[in-house]
Amino acid sequence: MPRAATLDINCDCKEGVLSYLQHSFPVQLYEPFTDGDGNLSSRPVHDENGVPVVNREAVRRRDAMIERLAALPPVPGALDQIVQHFGTDMVAEVTGRSRRVVPKRNDDGSVRFAVENRPASAPLHETDAFQQDRKRILIFSEAGGTGRSYHADLGAMNQRRRIHYLLEAGWKADAAIQGFGRTNRTNQKQPPLFRPVSTDVKAQKRFISTIARRLDSLGAITRGQRQTGGQNMFRPEDNLDSWYARDALRQLYVLLSRGRVEGCSLARFEAATGLSLLDSDGGLKDELPPINTFLNRMLALTVAMQNLLFEAFEGLLIARIEQAQASGSYEVGLETLQAESFRVVGHAPIYTHPGTGAQTALLTIERKDRLTPLSLADALSQVDERGAKLLVNGKTGRAAIQRRARSVTDDDGAIHARVRLIWPLTDSVIAAEMLAASQWEEVNRAVFSAAWQGELDGLPSHETSTLHMVSGLLLPIWKLLPNESTRVYRLQTDEGERVIGRRVSPAWAATVANDDGAPVRLSGEEALMMLMSGEAALHLAQDQKLQRARAMNDWRIELTGFNDLGVERLKAMGLISEIVSWKLKLYVPTGAVGADVLDRLFDRFPIERLSMRKAA
Repeated sequence: MPRAATLDINCDCKEGVLSYLQHSFPVQLYEPFTDGDGNLSSRPVHDENGVPVVNREAVRRRDAMIERLAALPPVPGALDQIVQHFGTDMVAEVTGRSRRVVPKRNDDGSVRFAVENRPASAPLHETDAFQQDRKRILIFSEAGGTGRSYHADLGAMNQRRRIHYLLEAGWKADAAIQGFGRTNRTNQKQPPLFRPVSTDVKAQKRFISTIARRLDSLGAITRGQRQTGGQNMFRPEDNLDSWYARDALRQLYVLLSRGRVEGCSLARFEAATGLSLLDSDGGLKDELPPINTFLNRMLALTVAMQNLLFEAFEGLLIARIEQAQASGSYEVGLETLQAESFRVVGHAPIYTHPGTGAQTALLTIERKDRLTPLSLADALSQVDERGAKLLVNGKTGRAAIQRRARSVTDDDGAIHARVRLIWPLTDSVIAAEMLAASQWEEVNRAVFSAAWQGELDGLPSHETSTLHMVSGLLLPIWKLLPNESTRVYRLQTDEGERVIGRRVSPAWAATVANDDGAPVRLSGEEALMMLMSGEAALHLAQDQKLQRARAMNDWRIELTGFNDLGVERLKAMGLISEIVSWKLKLYVPTGAVGADVLDRLFDRFPIERLSMRKAA
């Protein structure tokens, strides 16, 4: 049994702080004087015996500060707080500590704190107690992060899922990665759930960023995809050493030099951080402080200044990452596609290497995904727990949940407020001013529940879609492939075939499939999906053209080039006529009705060719 002694010492840093104030607080009286050159200065005051004279007001302030600090209760560290809150009967501690402060209950029911000595074999016994389910909570430090396993081993009594909290990660990313490996190992019943813990002090993201960068690199090396190494614990914006972060930092320097960062002028920034941004001519330096220097200097600023600068920096960073993700150029390495079913329904060779005979093929793959919509109970719980709003669109009747979203900063320093709309299957972040100008209205629970449940009832259990991939020998024709995205994907079909290749748009696939001059054949549903994505425009007979256009703050499919004598025939096929700026326009309705209209339109006016467009 470990021996416990009554705690009658002060174990926090208060004693050192009070001693520093007692001996270093400036209390000596100074007087102004003018030297021989006429410069005004100050000097300490002494009495006739040479004894320094003290300032009574300074002494009063020093004593009041010491008295206030001495009255504050000691603040235990995070490790002691966990042990003292849950008790040693619940917590297994695997650290390098030979002594610790633990609560003890007296005979009269009162609680006292005592110093407990721990033997050298304590970590071994504590690990065994956790694995054999005698203790529910395990704490291990860097000293306990090597040579031991804490995973849900199939041979252990405790096979519950571990929830691994990373607290006080420190500077060493290697140690954090080593610690993550203690709870995620082979022969386990289930993997752990990792939860890195950080505070609201923005500069502490410096430590999380180091670990995120190392885990991303580890995943790219071991499996070819970055999210594998990070176990999806980190967001793209958590890596503050990426190209996007460096670009965002340079733009922050530009805004500071122009005085566009509200609350922080250039002079204040340079005085607080010690960083110089301007050269002798008043322009930005060619060699600006790098991201590591910027992050290290943030740690020395006040919390308010940290938050102010990081809000501007993160707004610029998130805007760049979201723009790259929307355009498909965000580099994530080799990504594995997951679905309930993949089935190859088309295989068309498009290139054969003259020397080796290796082929490049265009694969048409049918994908089947199980839909997992957000239930009504979970939707309402978000309103109760996170202060969200219940919305219903007055035009479409759809329901949505409105939640807060991070604002973004543009390159001119303007801050744009945004909100997140959550639907049963998807979510989206839009500008707050766009939401205010839309048809979304806040409603009560009854109206929202009826609209949400009605949409849930109309959803199928599975969703089937088609994707196109260019697989096989890619390097010889790499530059001939569409450049809207260079991401490489892999998947495994139901027959066990493994496919690795670049994903291409349906418009590009249809263009390649009809390079021999054969007419383009598309169903109304395929054409509707292609047109609404903005990937291509369809050129029909008699010089008519179908393409996506913006009208009334919404994307619609417009038919142009029609003859005024055939308007009634086109309207009879289902097209909608509207007068815009005193000009007649014809639109294809969206949804299942639009696919039928397109089928009738193609029967009368066949597709002659496709032209690629950049998705807006």
